[in-house]
Amino acid sequence: MVRAFMTDASLLDSLNGQQYLVVRPAGSVASFYETEQGALLRVLPDSVTHPNTGHVTLRGFYEPERVDALRDLLARWASEQPAIRLQVEGVDGFPPPFQVLIARLQRTPSLVEAYASLTAVLDATDFCRIGELPLDEWVFHLSLVYASTLSEPDWASAHEDTRRELQPAPAEVSSAVEFVWYENGIEHSEQLLLGGTAAEDAVGH
Repeated sequence: MVRAFMTDASLLDSLNGQQYLVVRPAGSVASFYETEQGALLRVLPDSVTHPNTGHVTLRGFYEPERVDALRDLLARWASEQPAIRLQVEGVDGFPPPFQVLIARLQRTPSLVEAYASLTAVLDATDFCRIGELPLDEWVFHLSLVYASTLSEPDWASAHEDTRRELQPAPAEVSSAVEFVWYENGIEHSEQLLLGGTAAEDAVGH
């Protein structure tokens, strides 16, 4: 059975009506994620929340009435998109007011191209995109822990204790993305295979 990305009731409620295109790591990056997240949860207060499964968000949407049309567009995009190489370069965090501890990803050519080509496809539509930033400003990442319940001093301490660069850097190649949507507090997902020619940085790694 495929593990859900989100299982916390409060997070599921906050995601109602939203849709996401994500990459689900399944190799070395996934193993690092599970180990790192487990270590963080053992030392942080129970008030923090977290994803149930690591994922890299490529885009978010709010289209509760057009889920099928959005899925069809993203499936067509995926069919022409090369494999995506994920490489974790460090553990870091988004500062207040967000206070999210993250596994920061290297801007591999295939990951950057996926984001850029998706933007080009979406710019020709009127789908409502949420949480989007220009490519130059976007930090590719996997969220480890949502720590907005911590006081700013406690957040600063947790961030300082965990942030570091990784060497060697866990890496893997993903040949699929997932379309995820939330309705009435329930997560749904569908895998979309990537069908384009393998990107140069994804070959042989």
